[in-house]
Amino acid sequence: MLNNQKKRQSGFTIIEVLIVLAIAGLIMLVVFLAVPALQRNSRNTQRKSDISAILGAVQEYTDNNQGTLPATAASFNAAFTTAQPKLGYYTTAANVTWTLQTTATAPTDPNSLDKVKVVNYAKCNGNAATATGATARSIIVLYDVEGSGGSLVPQCQES
Repeated sequence: MLNNQKKRQSGFTIIEVLIVLAIAGLIMLVVFLAVPALQRNSRNTQRKSDISAILGAVQEYTDNNQGTLPATAASFNAAFTTAQPKLGYYTTAANVTWTLQTTATAPTDPNSLDKVKVVNYAKCNGNAATATGATARSIIVLYDVEGSGGSLVPQCQES
């Protein structure tokens, strides 16, 4: 007897395999595009958290010293070391500089992701520093965060 029935072979066709590979490729592309942005946002969030801790250390110093600010960078570094703020991105006091100004002046941005500038006698005007309305006890922190494409975005935060 002749067997005229075709044997059905199991498996995937080339078209089905190509469709699955194309979909997997698109998913991988989306993941590789999203991960750097997520990492950048995480680092920027850590920087902002560190700035709050630094401002807290300055506030603690002024509370413990009858409202006076550190007179020199050395006294600021000593107070900073004593307060031991929990920092994640700015790991040492070397990353944080203290500028004690005697007149209202708008300081410049540190222009570095690894540097923070703590300044008195200045106020924030958006993400820039201004001298308008500043007093000797006005304290700001200037720092940069990462923007898209690796650009630096200046930030200003007041106490």
